[in-house]
Amino acid sequence: MLRLAVATQEETYERMGEPLADRGIEVVPVQPSERTVDITDAPFPDVDIGFVFPPRIMEGGVADALLSVPWVNDREAVLRSRNKADVLARLAAADVPVPETIMASNPVDERELVDAYRQFDEPVVVKPNSTTRGTGIAKTHDLDSFLGVVDYLDLVHDYRATADRSFLVQEFLPDARDVRAMVVDGEVVGAVERRLPDDAVADGQWKHNVHRGAAAEGISLDGELRELAERTAEVLDIDYLGVDLLVTDDRAVVNETNARPTIDAATKYEDGFWDRVAGLIRATADDS
Repeated sequence: MLRLAVATQEETYERMGEPLADRGIEVVPVQPSERTVDITDAPFPDVDIGFVFPPRIMEGGVADALLSVPWVNDREAVLRSRNKADVLARLAAADVPVPETIMASNPVDERELVDAYRQFDEPVVVKPNSTTRGTGIAKTHDLDSFLGVVDYLDLVHDYRATADRSFLVQEFLPDARDVRAMVVDGEVVGAVERRLPDDAVADGQWKHNVHRGAAAEGISLDGELRELAERTAEVLDIDYLGVDLLVTDDRAVVNETNARPTIDAATKYEDGFWDRVAGLIRATADDS
């Protein structure tokens, strides 16, 4: 039986064990962080392949060196997807539609920031370049509020150990549907639309992250949206990818991607989902 290292023991790990075991793949937990690791003793189980590179890049590098196996999504894939500006720049260069975006790399002169802000209609979204789950994203309705949010980012970026000192200034798409498509080995295998409860919308919430109270409902994607998600995975060269789409009445754009997407309940994927995941794992192992 092929032994697959999985570096997080949360929803994805719990959901993948049985269906992959039915397909001859044993899911093996690997813990690279929140522990001590003797780097001369390789304190990890024997495995044949890794699923997705660990979320903590430094600890993941040690696990990668000691395990010495290929990953379905390796370090480069995870880093590429995590860098929101990198993703948007690559997609825009390939004529894939993305939101209007300006990257700011601190320190930035205030006059440049004012000029950047004035290129957009209000409100404007300010987004740290490498956070997840909507952390730190703000919507500003006027210039003073925008500069205030930037001041807080300046304080964070002033800390010398902060590696990422960039952020995005981005158009806000009102009333856009928030859709995540799952792409495995080049094909969409399922999608969900993330929706906030009516009372949350009435209270002014606008971030459709599940951990902030949104519900993810399985949907079928039409041909155009499927093609957009698959084209995104192709341009980024990532085999296992969550593609976040913002869809309005007149356009659809790729907002972000996630090379560590959580696997949802099986009912939210198309028939053959687990066969395709298992096939990708085996193909990656065979190519090593």
